[in-house]
Amino acid sequence: MKTPEELKSVAKSFVSARRSATGLAQYPGEMPESLAEAYAIQDEAIALVGEGIGGWKVGRIWPPMSERFGAGRLAGPIFVGQVIAPGADGLIFTAGFGAAEAEYLLRIGATPEAGKTSFTLEEAADLIDVVHIGIEIASSPFAEINEHGPAVTVSDFGNNNGLIVGPEVADWRSAGIDDVDITSRIDGEVINTARSSGFPDGVIGSARFLIENMVARGIVIEPGWWISTGAITGVHPVTVGQRFEADFGRFGTLACTIAAQPAAE
Repeated sequence: MKTPEELKSVAKSFVSARRSATGLAQYPGEMPESLAEAYAIQDEAIALVGEGIGGWKVGRIWPPMSERFGAGRLAGPIFVGQVIAPGADGLIFTAGFGAAEAEYLLRIGATPEAGKTSFTLEEAADLIDVVHIGIEIASSPFAEINEHGPAVTVSDFGNNNGLIVGPEVADWRSAGIDDVDITSRIDGEVINTARSSGFPDGVIGSARFLIENMVARGIVIEPGWWISTGAITGVHPVTVGQRFEADFGRFGTLACTIAAQPAAE
């Protein structure tokens, strides 16, 4: 395990780069070797940002990395100021990595029972009050964020830079959300079509993972937090000026224009 000083140094470098909207040509230090180290860096960075959390993104960890790291999913924070309404731009770090993803967004409606550490799918679903369609903006100052395994991705907020909350899915428990074809387009061109039934245990599987991840990390779950459940059609790189559209069929369509992340004032 890296020293606390080493973990803090990496966290400070990522937070500084995000605030100044500058790129990182190299990873700022020694890359984490485990998810435990990566989440420790993430926790340090969350404390440095000092902003309230509006939700959490969930991403997939694919084989063989899932076997190596002992997990099939990863998590990263979404800050309150990054939860935005339709019509806003999706902001990316132009000198880093930028992508857009079609995702279901689940809102936490209740706090889990104290001391409970594992959940069935039904128990996880009972903690959700509404489901919306949405777009996650995946972006990091480090251009190679997704090229060095899940621990590196986790260490910079799970490669998140925003969440666009679209229309609500009515009667979501009976709506068959995992069985709807979802299509992503960039500038009107179809990039891919897929269903969230391709996730292990569907979108509720992502919610269960996130809840158990929070409990294991000692993070108190707050009602009102969003869970961005994972890229349904894939992680689609985008550049400034492009238009990304997530078509959720009978549940509606959501789109955004990609713009450059400005430096913090």
